[in-house]
Amino acid sequence: MKVLFKGGYVANARPDLSGKMDVLIVDDRIAQLAKDINISDCKVINIEGKTLLPGLIDVHCHLRDPGYEYKENIATGTRSAAMGGFTTIACMANTQPVADNRAVIDYIKKKVKAEGVVKVMPIGSITKNLEGKELSLMGEMKEAGIIAVSDDGKTVMDGHLMLKAMEYASNFDLPVICHCEDASIARDGVVNMGYISTITGLRGISRVAEDAIVARDLMLAGETGAHVHIAHVSTAGSVELIKTAKDKGIRVTCETAPHYFSLTEKAVENFDTFAKVNPPLRTEEDVQAIKQALKDGIIDIIATDHAPHHLDEKLVEFDLAAFGISGLETALALGVTELVESGVMDIHGLVDKMSYTPARIFKLPGGIIQEDTPADIVVVDLKKSYEIDADKFVSLGKNTPFNGKKVKGKVEYTMVSGQLVVSRGVLGGNK
Repeated sequence: MKVLFKGGYVANARPDLSGKMDVLIVDDRIAQLAKDINISDCKVINIEGKTLLPGLIDVHCHLRDPGYEYKENIATGTRSAAMGGFTTIACMANTQPVADNRAVIDYIKKKVKAEGVVKVMPIGSITKNLEGKELSLMGEMKEAGIIAVSDDGKTVMDGHLMLKAMEYASNFDLPVICHCEDASIARDGVVNMGYISTITGLRGISRVAEDAIVARDLMLAGETGAHVHIAHVSTAGSVELIKTAKDKGIRVTCETAPHYFSLTEKAVENFDTFAKVNPPLRTEEDVQAIKQALKDGIIDIIATDHAPHHLDEKLVEFDLAAFGISGLETALALGVTELVESGVMDIHGLVDKMSYTPARIFKLPGGIIQEDTPADIVVVDLKKSYEIDADKFVSLGKNTPFNGKKVKGKVEYTMVSGQLVVSRGVLGGNK
């Protein structure tokens, strides 16, 4: 199969590898990049005025399958990813049963092959059943195809066990993705501790809860030489700790999520459970620190932390509502609107955070538009304005605090391994 994307602007992370050019796809590879390609016997897609990016890569999402398919499943989650411009996603281990052994990893891979429309890379747990007591079977999971380990959703509070986990994971060249929240400090908090927690009466979570475990895990990484990846960075303090660790040569990378550069704690002032997330939304000072860290390269990746929930788990009292935001279908537009349009970075910088660097750090194919690379592509209309409409999400999770927000950056086409999954903004494809 041949497909020719004609007349668009190719935006790679490196501006010198970008420019207006045609892109020819043959089967599942990018075959040619040139100013003006004319070829017969192929499907021609005119993308004049639009921007062609390497397929986005999300290294942190929750597909909920197996065990919580009423929240999301492989079919809906991967289609949601495609609608958001993601061609590769990595799914967290907090399923039921937990992804702590080969059997669960094999199940996920088989389910993806049967029902998925994007590439899915499983992440295994650090500890068995996410209990923080005994290390998981990392070796057999690595053989089965995991790309990292994480107890995301929970912190491994036992420092000695976490040290051993880092040593063990290093034997298999597996990054350790750290959910950083000291449970003894956070306790039963539900929002950021500060002005909003005071005026609402909601229990607060101090920023120190995050900073303390970030500091611990960075020290453990320095001791073990392990590659530690800090998930969903939300505080200015964490940013400073990570910067210092990087300056010392500690093997640390990190990510943030769009809600941490798009919203402050004020989003929960009216008890909006759709803005209840863990870690909680922080202050304007923290938001500005996150943006600056993205600009300066301290934060390496933008990941969605896609956490879909059934509405019955959100439309309850704030204290009882589930933590999490459905993020796959809004992440790119929020990046364009809050970062590119505001001048924090250009489109090349956004591609770096959402495609090139995730591929490089987690050793995944893709992340760049060049000849003889996988035909994983997203075409975006960067100037098209629209309102986010949760009712139109393909994801089962409609839980977003961004419903009704005006944004720019509409996905027009998503191609995975040479197959068009989204065409003219509409889900389609061969699965």
